[in-house]
Amino acid sequence: MTRVLVTLAVSLCVVSASAAAVSAQTIYQGQGTYSTYGNQTYGPGGTQSQYGNQLITPQGNYSTYGNQTYGPGGSTYSTYGNTTYGPGGSTTTNYGNQTYINTPGAPPVVCSHYGNQTYCN
Repeated sequence: MTRVLVTLAVSLCVVSASAAAVSAQTIYQGQGTYSTYGNQTYGPGGTQSQYGNQLITPQGNYSTYGNQTYGPGGSTYSTYGNTTYGPGGSTTTNYGNQTYINTPGAPPVVCSHYGNQTYCN
């Protein structure tokens, strides 16, 4: 099952039992490159579209209200400062152009942001 986490900048978060944020308005879909043009992000798992507080992804839809994001299957993500807390103890933390995704029982993921490109290892 793919690890997915939405990030809240305007929003960043997680789906499934994992959590991880990539860049503003982008959900982690796995290792690879994410390219953002306008409100569209193209990643390894398909296209994501941002409309106001709604993020539409192939994995499901996310809605953000304040520091809370509600995702598929009743999942909830809470953002405090530069860290988003997701289901199962997963966290996503942003430092400058780096995003660190930690999911219990899985290796950590690092995403690096350069302009409209994000690279996740």
